[in-house]
Amino acid sequence: MLTLRPNCEHCDCDLAPDQNMAYICTFECTFCRTCTEQILLKVCPNCGGNLVERPVRTAAMLQKYPAATARVRKQG
Repeated sequence: MLTLRPNCEHCDCDLAPDQNMAYICTFECTFCRTCTEQILLKVCPNCGGNLVERPVRTAAMLQKYPAATARVRKQG
């Protein structure tokens, strides 16, 4: 199951688990749409893999399987 991290690892903006504003790679590195498209050019800076739109979890599933609360931020 996806972790659904709460923030962009690049700019640290909030990313809601029920909206389609987040992008992820196969390691679940997470970035906002702006950083993904304008800065990272859809390439994960951590692993070099492609970034794709993160699936949205429904409200019912968020209650049963909540999103992560620990923020991840990569410096550099």
